[in-house]
Amino acid sequence: MGIKERHERDREAVSRAILDAARELFVAEGFQNVSIRKIAERIEYSPAAIYGYFPSKDDIFFALAEEGFRLLGDPAAVRQDPQLQHAPPIERIRAVFWRFYEFSREQPQYFALMFVDRSVPRISREYERFAFARDLKQHIVEELRACITAGELPATLDPFVAMRALTAGLLGVAVLRLSERLAPGENSDLLASDVLNLTLAGLRAGVTLQSPARLDCPLDIPAPIADAQAS
Repeated sequence: MGIKERHERDREAVSRAILDAARELFVAEGFQNVSIRKIAERIEYSPAAIYGYFPSKDDIFFALAEEGFRLLGDPAAVRQDPQLQHAPPIERIRAVFWRFYEFSREQPQYFALMFVDRSVPRISREYERFAFARDLKQHIVEELRACITAGELPATLDPFVAMRALTAGLLGVAVLRLSERLAPGENSDLLASDVLNLTLAGLRAGVTLQSPARLDCPLDIPAPIADAQAS
């Protein structure tokens, strides 16, 4: 291994240590309560050394959020799943949202940081960096439209509203589990399955949705920097 390769490997190792320490601290103490100095102390580095890898605490969060979205996976991949390739579109939707819930179980720290902590910076500040995350959302909308085209969901259904309803239901179960608010003996997996089934059944039955037909999403439109939450 040459000097350049060794240097790159060492730099990647330090970057990984910074991200791991920051993720644990952000989740345990809240993003707004963690400083660069505290992260540096966790890995026994100087704050100045941290800045050599990440210009700011916000940049550390953005790197973690990017990792989290990639761990969540691409909803379009369900089309290549041998068990779902020839399944009705509604089953692909079920698989996509179940994966969202599974992500909360498998990667609870990333999930908490991305979807629960209110003090983190707006992802929309890094509009181009998270273009792939907008693509993930668009794939879900396209699958919902496929359900409508196939007659599995009503033609009057707005796919964006349906997506938000499905997300909110499973997000709620995930937060109950993460915050240890489940009843004694209650199974979060069964509850999540019930919520998913009930929401899909309601959508298929044509229940009237009262949410606006389309809301701007932070992943769609860059928010002014002044509107972003300060770290």
